[in-house]
Amino acid sequence: MIKKDKLTDVFFDLDHTLWDFEMNSAATFNQILPPYGFHFTVEDFMEVYSPINHAYWKQYRENLISTEVLRFKRLEDTFIQLGYPQSSLVINQISDDYITNLSTYTYLFKGAIDLLTELKQRYRLHIITNGFEGVQQKKISNAGLGSFFEVVLTAEKAGIKKPSPIIYNKALDLACTKAENALMIGDSFEADIEGALTVGMQAIHFNSHQEPHHTHCPIVNELTEIRQYL
Repeated sequence: MIKKDKLTDVFFDLDHTLWDFEMNSAATFNQILPPYGFHFTVEDFMEVYSPINHAYWKQYRENLISTEVLRFKRLEDTFIQLGYPQSSLVINQISDDYITNLSTYTYLFKGAIDLLTELKQRYRLHIITNGFEGVQQKKISNAGLGSFFEVVLTAEKAGIKKPSPIIYNKALDLACTKAENALMIGDSFEADIEGALTVGMQAIHFNSHQEPHHTHCPIVNELTEIRQYL
């Protein structure tokens, strides 16, 4: 159970927690793929792309691959698995178009704005994200989220990724708060929950993509369920 008596600051992850990564990705690919005339639907593409993307983000989070490898290989592997391997030229062009257009889409998880509006009245709100600085800032701005958050710390800006205690401690310092007064809400058990608990923060796991059950903190499947804890 969440201890609310000393809680002053609530930190959120962005992608897969507030900003609906899958819906925004699908909208982006629906914009950029049709001109190529591929013989598959965007739905077919996303079904293959999503788990591949998750797997490469895990490798990126663990510092096993670079940004460039992440952006290239997730597309290369998707096209190969679909049976339509593409040249490096095509993959790099699609990757560039994807990054350019992704942040222009603004689908949020149901209840995100209402939850933030309510929590803003009682807590200081912040973001810790493993996404890239320029892209994440554009997502926040375009989705109308900027006014809710005091500190927005990206892994690129911090120089290190979640779940490292370093990025959490940097975020706490920037927010001028202590771990015992802070709580993290995120979709990744490894990056968001374990990372936060390691430094002494509380946590709520928004399980937006069916990660395994655990007992380390409360688990919710809808943002609206967070109200019962805060």
